[in-house]
Amino acid sequence: MDIFIEPIGELINAFTKLPGVGTKTAQRFAYKIINMSKEEAEAFANSVLECKRKIHYCKVCGNYTDKEVCSICSNRKKDVICVVKEPKDIIAIEKMHEFDGVYHVLHGTLKPSENVGPKDITIDALLERIERDGVKEVIMATNPDYDGEITAMYVSSKIKPLGVKVTRLANGMPIGSDIEYTDEITLMRAFKDRKEL
Repeated sequence: MDIFIEPIGELINAFTKLPGVGTKTAQRFAYKIINMSKEEAEAFANSVLECKRKIHYCKVCGNYTDKEVCSICSNRKKDVICVVKEPKDIIAIEKMHEFDGVYHVLHGTLKPSENVGPKDITIDALLERIERDGVKEVIMATNPDYDGEITAMYVSSKIKPLGVKVTRLANGMPIGSDIEYTDEITLMRAFKDRKEL
């Protein structure tokens, strides 16, 4: 006999697909929704659906936006590009209130062991932007782990022949950490002490 009736079991199963949500947390989320008023539950569901309908990638940088071009690409100088692995890394950097350039989201890193190569992430789009926008510096802000380091070195090797300065976030961020979870002070120190590759 199943412990949960089917609709509750399906809701719990849906929540366990979210990162960091185990079965117990999924059960709490499910019961919270069941105990909401119909209006609250509909508003919650509509928020999820609205995000899925309206949010897409910026056609310039690859960040999430609800417009064709995100507000960062629309309003900032384009001569310095900070390259990140995924859109959530931008939020961590923006919390510093120190960086006034634009971003480029790779949507992954090189992973030879999993057959993820240069054509599987947005390196070509980055190179096009560099040539088109008169970029003076590219900051490699991929995670300081094995895949992030390999990606930074590969991208740097493609940019240097273009005569553009390439820097990497300085130490201060522990090896193996994610930018997303790095506190603002450590991230600010790493940004200020970045070195040319």
